[in-house]
Amino acid sequence: MNNDLAEKREEKIKEIKKREAEDLAQILSQKYRLPYLDLSRITVEIDALKIVPEKEARAGQLAVFQKVGKKISIAVKNPEFPSTKSVLENLKKELYQSQLFLVSENSLKRAWGKYEEIPKFEAVSAGLINISPKNLETYLEEIKNISDLRKILTPFFSAKAGQKISSIAEAMLAGAYALEASDIHLEPQEEQVRLRFRLDGMLYDLIDFSLPIYRLLLSRLKLIAKLKLNVSDRAQDGRFTIKIKDLDVEVRVSALPSAYGESIVMRILHPKAISVSFENLGMQENLLKMMEKEIKRPNGMILTTGPTGSGKTTTLYAFIKKVFTPGVKIITIENPIEYHIQGISQSQVNPEKDYDFAAALRAILRQDPDIILVGEIRDLETARTALNAALTGHLVFSTLHTNNAFGTIPRLIDIGAKPNIVAPAITVAMAQRLIRTLCQQCKKKVKADAEEKARLEKTLADLPAAIKKPDLKNLFLFKAAGCETCNQTGYKGRIGVFEAFRVDDETERVILGPLPLESEFKKIAQKQGMMTMNQDAVFKVLAGKSSLEELERVLG
Repeated sequence: MNNDLAEKREEKIKEIKKREAEDLAQILSQKYRLPYLDLSRITVEIDALKIVPEKEARAGQLAVFQKVGKKISIAVKNPEFPSTKSVLENLKKELYQSQLFLVSENSLKRAWGKYEEIPKFEAVSAGLINISPKNLETYLEEIKNISDLRKILTPFFSAKAGQKISSIAEAMLAGAYALEASDIHLEPQEEQVRLRFRLDGMLYDLIDFSLPIYRLLLSRLKLIAKLKLNVSDRAQDGRFTIKIKDLDVEVRVSALPSAYGESIVMRILHPKAISVSFENLGMQENLLKMMEKEIKRPNGMILTTGPTGSGKTTTLYAFIKKVFTPGVKIITIENPIEYHIQGISQSQVNPEKDYDFAAALRAILRQDPDIILVGEIRDLETARTALNAALTGHLVFSTLHTNNAFGTIPRLIDIGAKPNIVAPAITVAMAQRLIRTLCQQCKKKVKADAEEKARLEKTLADLPAAIKKPDLKNLFLFKAAGCETCNQTGYKGRIGVFEAFRVDDETERVILGPLPLESEFKKIAQKQGMMTMNQDAVFKVLAGKSSLEELERVLG
């Protein structure tokens, strides 16, 4: 018992001394006007450490812990030491651009201890993660669902996993690619960190792990995404590339301060997301024919609306790929550029340099484009410039935030666009959502009950006369079941549901009237034979592509 007390007392004394050393380093950082860092919370990049040999680093009381090209981050105990100045001067002669951080002696000792790992280390470059072909092949073979990935990740998060941070990052990202996850969420809680993946629009818990391991993983991800290591009290955005065989997969990284540390969300821009062709978007035949005709117009504006994550970008890219020929010039303005499309000029806005959507649009109009994609219309200046472009011989695709197709034109007028410009410029207003498709391996067929029939009949009650109403008397529906293939969810993949109407002569008269209301546009759309998103979704439910429960989850 006495030994236990003595050990606890000794541990407590060590902890107090360590805290005092860090407090002193923070005070000295203010004296020398250098940012303070605790290297026990940072992944020391071995490739950077190699820049200064161990003997020289110890003599110079410093350690290089981060490297991006010729830009390096250096931990120093005292920037005024002659030996420290000497090493820094030598690095300057080698054309390195150094950023200094004030650290404690304990931090430096921890960094120097990493020299042992140099022979075993493979360099990791900022902005790039190389997943080895051998590991990737193993992951793609072994990871078929969340359960498989959980089994692979669990050993990495063991007590000694701090030495395998790069392996954790590699397995996590390879797993996201294998499962076609759209987002990875790392959420620090009071005592642990929650890892979640978004699959088919839904978040799923994967694993919980310790905060010390997360701090190391966080610094590795920030390093790769080119985020500032010493900034944790404000939001940061970055990106990096996963190199998978001959394929580059872009990853957008968002870091946000939270109560228990920085929360990280990584958006995986899977190339498969833009491989959807125009014909496979999920449009009903009559809408498909209408849109095929409209996107081949020489001028006008086609607007698609919906919340974030409703597939608007995928739809617009499908439009672009459908109309792209060597004889036309297509320019896009995006924030950010999500996917790179060969043969198309893509421009990314940068508000910090006064290059917003409106400024970019004005600039690209001088580039002689035939077709323009504007990522989003947010303000009057962008709306006005885009509408004028549609009136002066350009075909313009863009997005807007409204709940349905009928609200598109009132929304434009609400932000200040003039009705006499809106009326002749807009050709199609479209809205969309994404609903999950039933897993083909396990979906089950059941007889619809009276309540389900009533709900379907109510939705289809005002179906346009031109569309044949389905027989709901002896109705069978498909339901979600759950199997290993679909992570026990009953769903695998997503499909779009749409509604769209053309701006014809009657629509123009309403726009130019005293008070254009959504209800007026709804009446016109019905005359044109438009199905609402709910009705489109019902047809997909009746065809066995999705379930009534999924329809109600997404559309209400």
